[in-house]
Amino acid sequence: MAHRPKRTFRQRRAHSSDSDGAEEQSSEPGAPEEQTAQGLTEEGPPSGGGRVEATARRVRGRGRGRGRGRVWASSRRSAGAATRTEGGLSVPESRIVDLSTDEEDETAHSLENKDDQSSSSNSSSSLEEEFSSVVNIPDAAFIQAARRKRELARAQNDYISLDVKHTSAIPGMKKNSGDDPESEPDDHEKRIAFTPKSQTLKQRMAEETTPRNEETSEESQEDENQDIWEQQQMRKAVKITEGRDLDLSYSSEPQTVKKFDTSISLPPVNLEIIKKQLNNRLTLLQDTHRSHLREYEKYIQDVESSKSTIQNLENSSNQALNFKFYKSMKIYVENLIDCLNEKIVSIQEIESSMHALLLKQAMTFMKRRQDELKHESTYLQQLSRRTETSTNESLAVDEKTQWILEEIESRRSRRRQARALSGNCDHQEGTSSDDELSSADMNDFQKTQDDISQDHKKIFEDVHDDFCNIQHILLKFQQWREKYPDSYYEAFISLCIPKLLNPLIRVQLIDWNPLKCDAIGLKQMPWFTSIEEFMASSMEDSKKEDSSDKKILSAVINKTIIPRLTDFVEFIWDPLSTSQTTSLITHCRVILEELSTCANEVSKGKQDLLKSVVVRMKKAIEDDVFIPLYPKSTVENKTSPHSKFQERQFWSGIKLFRNILLWNGLLPDDTLQELGLGKLLNRYLIIALLNAIPGPDVVKKCNQIAAYLPEKWFQNSAMRTSIPQLENFIQFLLRSAHKLSRSEFRDEVKEIIPILVKIKALNQAESFIEEYNLDDLKSVIKEV
Repeated sequence: MAHRPKRTFRQRRAHSSDSDGAEEQSSEPGAPEEQTAQGLTEEGPPSGGGRVEATARRVRGRGRGRGRGRVWASSRRSAGAATRTEGGLSVPESRIVDLSTDEEDETAHSLENKDDQSSSSNSSSSLEEEFSSVVNIPDAAFIQAARRKRELARAQNDYISLDVKHTSAIPGMKKNSGDDPESEPDDHEKRIAFTPKSQTLKQRMAEETTPRNEETSEESQEDENQDIWEQQQMRKAVKITEGRDLDLSYSSEPQTVKKFDTSISLPPVNLEIIKKQLNNRLTLLQDTHRSHLREYEKYIQDVESSKSTIQNLENSSNQALNFKFYKSMKIYVENLIDCLNEKIVSIQEIESSMHALLLKQAMTFMKRRQDELKHESTYLQQLSRRTETSTNESLAVDEKTQWILEEIESRRSRRRQARALSGNCDHQEGTSSDDELSSADMNDFQKTQDDISQDHKKIFEDVHDDFCNIQHILLKFQQWREKYPDSYYEAFISLCIPKLLNPLIRVQLIDWNPLKCDAIGLKQMPWFTSIEEFMASSMEDSKKEDSSDKKILSAVINKTIIPRLTDFVEFIWDPLSTSQTTSLITHCRVILEELSTCANEVSKGKQDLLKSVVVRMKKAIEDDVFIPLYPKSTVENKTSPHSKFQERQFWSGIKLFRNILLWNGLLPDDTLQELGLGKLLNRYLIIALLNAIPGPDVVKKCNQIAAYLPEKWFQNSAMRTSIPQLENFIQFLLRSAHKLSRSEFRDEVKEIIPILVKIKALNQAESFIEEYNLDDLKSVIKEV
């Protein structure tokens, strides 16, 4: 809509682009006669016949507007600038300017030029007469007919001319303007002129000579123009609505009729082509219909399935109980994990304390044995040097060495007394485990161990049995397995139980020492029996014969027991101690038997344990075996310190040889043969035997060595020769037999032949019997 004008109604000095739809008036009385009436009507004329004279004066005064570039009859005016009649008054046809086409614009422009010429030659008095005589005011029907005629002329051309510069912004308003002369487009619907329209020389001269006092005349008409403007805006609001309705009716009528060109040739069409296209179309529709049917059936099935599921859930009365059970199990497991996470720190601290205590004791024994061996060997070397020099000077021994030697002898005396009281007279010096502690050291050790045991008992003293008793915990999971076995096995509880029980089992193992002979066996421990009962109840279900619960015990052993045993083997176990070795082997056999059901899964833990055993025995052979070699003249006297020391060290080596071979059945035969025969027998024991004087003592030692060899190495009846690692031992036996046969100990030869037969050196035994005509010993070979 047009903007409301200011109250002053002063004429604006603007270009043609600003004058579109504006109505600046020059109603100053006594205007010069050169002002030309242009035939342009105002946007909204005042209503009533009393406004006719004012209208005529405004029409006469628009020819020459004040200001440069002012164009009152702008070509961008809408078609609503046609002749308007109100109150029986009409405007001459020559004054009408139709802005819908360029042709009308040119006509209006020529009329303006003619009016300018006539106005410049006539006076103001004759202007009135000329206006009344020359101007012909056509009626509305005539104007409408002319407009339709022009539209038909444009339509027949079937194109839009490029010369058209002024088109209505709203077509409906143009079509409606013929019916109502008062219809006028709003200011925002008019086109804006960006360049001023060209004027003739006379028009420019008339504008320059226009008086400058027109502003005063506008003030007198302020009130009148305000009323006129308000009425115009009201009529515009009404006519715009009516114009839109009329535009719909006009737009429904066809503007042009496009004729069909019969000269164009179309492709030939026959019935087969039409039929083929119809069949293709029908096939396509049928396929689409079938796909829709399939989708429909699928949706129907989904709906029915959903309904049945909903009904089953609604009819199920155990859902609430199931939810309650699962929720209680979830809360229980979360609380159990929180409890174990809080206690695991204390468990680790107490475990470390106990391990450190046992490690300290083991290192004490090992260091003491090595120190005593070093000092005693040094003392005997000094004693040998003094004997060689044949000096009568007393041997200077420092106080520390003297104290160590006295301490060693006192412990030996106590052990001899203990063996005498027990009736063990066949004991050999050097085969006992020198693991005695002084009373003070023993009291300190026992006190520290008791303190650790007290702390161990306080770990779970503030915890309910449901969270620290293995049997109660397994009972919870057993109820789950019995009530909801499917969800139990789907949750892989058998993999979680070993991890949950690990801290609780470690607590029970804190004061467990597998190196002691009186240590409780694994099968007698509470956790072992609880897990066995849990597994037995699982096996009762015939449908779960391959139940994963059967592997819970092996998993617990692999993750908890084997790592603890490995620590004992690496840091605490003394391979020279027969008691420790026997106890350790007993526990290892139990563990490996339990692991035999799932050896593939726990092979890594088993291999780690056995590897640590082999490494520890190698270290013992390298560090603890020492058999000195003295001249025969020195060792002939069995009561000499050199002979006693050599005997003790040899029997200590025999003891280690026995302890190594006790692992038969747990360690591979190749490993045992390498350790026992290759590294110990051939490197240390045979050399000491070669240095010894042949006699009953040598035969006794050889008998003891052969007794410790595993029998399964010689179970093959087809064997005629022994294993390669025993070749040196066989050669020593034959050499000793040759020497004894020529000595006073001829009867000792009968002890050597059975040794050769036992180790499957049959060929060597037969050769020796034939050489010395020992026919009474042939029966020994035949029995084999």
